[in-house]
Amino acid sequence: MAKRILVIDDDEDILSILDILFAEEGYEVVLQNTGTTADQVKLIGPDLILLDVRIVGFSKTGDEICAEIKRELELNDIPVLLVSAEHDVHQRASTCGANGYVNKPFDINKLLEKVKEFIT
Repeated sequence: MAKRILVIDDDEDILSILDILFAEEGYEVVLQNTGTTADQVKLIGPDLILLDVRIVGFSKTGDEICAEIKRELELNDIPVLLVSAEHDVHQRASTCGANGYVNKPFDINKLLEKVKEFIT
């Protein structure tokens, strides 16, 4: 069964690129162009979450969503990678309990390597 990646980003172009990239690698991809809640994550059941920090039109930032996910016992084992152009993304990732981060703009090969560190 294919590993499932949940990608949350308000940039439709990034969602399209990542959808194609991960599908070609054999992953099942779930895309969301708005934020999410821990309850929605439970329903999706991802093996990894890529989460943008700034999500236009959503009441929480990506790091706030990450912290919410990590507080849930049944979700805190799911790796979360913050994806952002924010200069302090490393600090945000550490504070919210993310398993790592990827700087935007990102190199596709490096992003794939990072994903493969957490799911195979």
